[in-house]
Amino acid sequence: MLTKFKKIDFAIVIILFFLMGISIAVLYSATKDTQYEGYHLRMIAYYVVGFIAFIVFSFLDFRIFVKYAPYIYVFGVGLLVVVMFVGNTYHNATGWLTLPGGLSFQPAEFFKLLLIIFLAFLLIRKRKSQLLFWRDVVPLGLFTFIPFAAVMAQNDMGNALSYIVILAGMLWIGNIKYTHAFIAVAVFAGAAIGGISAYKAYHDEVYTFFEEIGREHWIERIDPWLVPEKATAKAIYHTKNAKLAIASGGMTGEGYMQGETVQSQRVPLTYSDSIFVVIAEEFGFIGSSVLLLLYFVLIHRLILTSLECRDRSGPYIIVGIVAMLLYQIFENIGMFIGLMPLTGITLPFISYGGTSLLINMASIGIAMSIRIHGNEGEDVPQITSARLNANKA
Repeated sequence: MLTKFKKIDFAIVIILFFLMGISIAVLYSATKDTQYEGYHLRMIAYYVVGFIAFIVFSFLDFRIFVKYAPYIYVFGVGLLVVVMFVGNTYHNATGWLTLPGGLSFQPAEFFKLLLIIFLAFLLIRKRKSQLLFWRDVVPLGLFTFIPFAAVMAQNDMGNALSYIVILAGMLWIGNIKYTHAFIAVAVFAGAAIGGISAYKAYHDEVYTFFEEIGREHWIERIDPWLVPEKATAKAIYHTKNAKLAIASGGMTGEGYMQGETVQSQRVPLTYSDSIFVVIAEEFGFIGSSVLLLLYFVLIHRLILTSLECRDRSGPYIIVGIVAMLLYQIFENIGMFIGLMPLTGITLPFISYGGTSLLINMASIGIAMSIRIHGNEGEDVPQITSARLNANKA
């Protein structure tokens, strides 16, 4: 046990404590004198449970999860199906199960980690150094599409898209052929450009269609991003005030608990999805940069761990975790500065939410387990960029 303890990357532990401090302080500012006052105390409790999960997963051998990955995947898909029928609805998404004690649990968040482990299980079984299209890429895509479709049916586009990003990251580290990657990028780019053009050209027809299927709130999220001139006052209210708050923060911010826009409650969900707006307005560009720097160092340490791991599944899992975190960070911040559409994605380790925090802490715990146990198995050459490039050549 002492030997394992010495292998812990304490730089990551320190970063987690910094993120916890930021989260609790900002939550206190965002919820004071509101109906959500006291959420910072709940977040402390969530962090206590999260650190327990981090420690437990760190000392467990991660290869146990890889060994039973097919059963874990089936269990996760089962939860996604169950929540479609008996789940609770919050903010237009039906994706929460009520646990004993009144606690809520979101299977779509939980499934991110399960998907990463299962895809790693499939990738280590490949028969050649490069991924074959029909034998490897297509099955991986199909196994990802199943939960993607289930979560989209729950009306949770943000988490559904995270599965696609995780798949893309793991296909890349899995050594997908350049030709296949180029074709995928070309198809995606073509579909995105065509879809955006069609959306703008046939906006009224698209709105009518989504209204008929009960998804008109998607229009309210996309319009401020693509066609703000056609967006309703209700649709543009959130992003407009968020941008004003971020801009008013300037270089150093308006001061802790002094953000005029945030404190007047003109930005919705400041305790959850919009928590970055609180940081940007009250601490400015410098405070936002410090947060991004903490994320950068965390991801950098995770990548170093993957490069040092000699077990084949370890690097795949860590790259999946990194892809998951990068997507959440980019999407959450990007949707408030006009780069991305508004979706229900939390800011990792900062936004209020027990399920999200627990899964992120467990993910970092598994990454730490890879650091501790990753060199105990078979002697497999480390996966490096030089080796990947050599295989692709």
